Amino acid sequence: MEQISLSIRRNMKPREIKKDIYCVGAIDWDRRLFDSLIPLPDGTSYNSYLIKGSQKTALIDTVNPPMRDVLLDNLDQLNIKHIDYVIFNHAEPDHSGSIREVLEKYPEAKAVCTPRCKGMLIDRFMVAEERFKTVEDKETIALGGRTLEFIHAPWVHWPETMLTYLQEERILFPCDFFGSHLALTDMYVRDAGQEYEAAKRYYAEIMMPFRLQIQKNLEKIKDYKIDIIAPSHGPMHDKPQFIMEAYHNWAYDEPGNIVVIPFISMHGSTRKMVAYLVEALSRRGVTVKQYDLAVADIGKLAGSLVDAATIVIGTPTVLTGPHPVVAHAAFLANALNPKAKFASIIGSYGWGGKAVEQIAAMLPNLKVEIIAPVVIKGFPKEVDFQALDNLADTITRKHKDAGLA
Repeated sequence: MEQISLSIRRNMKPREIKKDIYCVGAIDWDRRLFDSLIPLPDGTSYNSYLIKGSQKTALIDTVNPPMRDVLLDNLDQLNIKHIDYVIFNHAEPDHSGSIREVLEKYPEAKAVCTPRCKGMLIDRFMVAEERFKTVEDKETIALGGRTLEFIHAPWVHWPETMLTYLQEERILFPCDFFGSHLALTDMYVRDAGQEYEAAKRYYAEIMMPFRLQIQKNLEKIKDYKIDIIAPSHGPMHDKPQFIMEAYHNWAYDEPGNIVVIPFISMHGSTRKMVAYLVEALSRRGVTVKQYDLAVADIGKLAGSLVDAATIVIGTPTVLTGPHPVVAHAAFLANALNPKAKFASIIGSYGWGGKAVEQIAAMLPNLKVEIIAPVVIKGFPKEVDFQALDNLADTITRKHKDAGLA
């Protein structure tokens, strides 16, 4: 069975980007969870790139450990007998997890990375220190007719990350920057709508917590002439302005006239409140995105937070506090740190509790104005619906005052 599985994987042969530049990584069609946290509805890829100069050969990134045989087989198909440099843009195992096997296969190769990445790779994979060559920001390596430039990009999305730029062909290998979790046979983006949604989801889940650092690194590469962006996950961009403009919008632009409502309801009261508030906001011209956390795709919720001006969390009270699933969502929202400006809480209780105080305490990273919550006892009554109308009025007014509507 394993031999059949490997044979199927090997159906994707090495693909030539330009003369003597190849995609040699692996497509993971079936992976559905990343880091035991991030849903992958469309699988992913672990992109590795081989560059041959007239004198030396470099491999950029390896692949996730379960796919190492795919990478090694692709290198064999190209009859690669010698590699001088294996570039590690990032120490995370989906990029660097095959380091030991690749360095064993090519004993003359040097592992090239930032000084901080070197320490992380030694700690994680126990590679001998003498196998490394560290590079400083803007340092270059000549391959013979081709030059690799290394651009330090800390916190995109780990502290040791760098980007690699092939000067002559104007190809940027940006690691996780500009990536997307998509398993595709297309080498380049061909469905812009599909890629935009996947890349936005990827940005939200992985890059959004480091939005200020993303801004700095966008500024750092803005003067580079780039013909192709070849990320570590998802298809490559032969129209790079598409993804660079999208990142600029996500990182810099003000949020939209949008309210996101993640909620859960146990006995129907909170659901009734959410339904009423959604209708009230819609009538006032506000776009609303509602997510029932019992069944919602967390990745889609994260993507919607990129543009939201207001987050309204809906929860029943469980043992005097918020529902645990809501608490988890609040924790994630705090970690993702979207650029929302306002937040509120709606929900219900039976005999009392401190759900509002506890949820508010879970959001210290969000620089938001808290709008007065609407928390009711039992099933919503006419006075409660009036309170929800007032909340809708307040949100609408604040959006207009902030120039978002």
